[in-house]
Amino acid sequence: MVSIPPFLLRRLYVKGSLRRTDDGFEFQLRNQLGSGYARQMLPLKVNGKEVPLEQCSFSVDGQETPFTAVTPERPFTLALNRTTIVKVRGVPLEPGTHKVAMGFVVQGFGALSFDFTDVVS
Repeated sequence: MVSIPPFLLRRLYVKGSLRRTDDGFEFQLRNQLGSGYARQMLPLKVNGKEVPLEQCSFSVDGQETPFTAVTPERPFTLALNRTTIVKVRGVPLEPGTHKVAMGFVVQGFGALSFDFTDVVS
């Protein structure tokens, strides 16, 4: 099975987009690599601590999709040249540097993951 290296996947993250929200935090992904379809989401990790899937969602063009709704029958499309907002509830971020890791399962590639580090002010 072909794999995509994490350093390439890291390019999905929009640098500087990590920010606090009233109920957690959010960040942006922008796919400039090629269309992809996640068949399953893996738990997000923040500073090494796993976040339950139930607390995470995607938002594209104002339409929100919980991580738990992503299945092989209902994959999540990371469309080319479109911005996706990933929202995490119940995990407050203090000002400073944070490491976020995320992963997903893509048909033909298997489990793919990457991480990024950014500063929240």
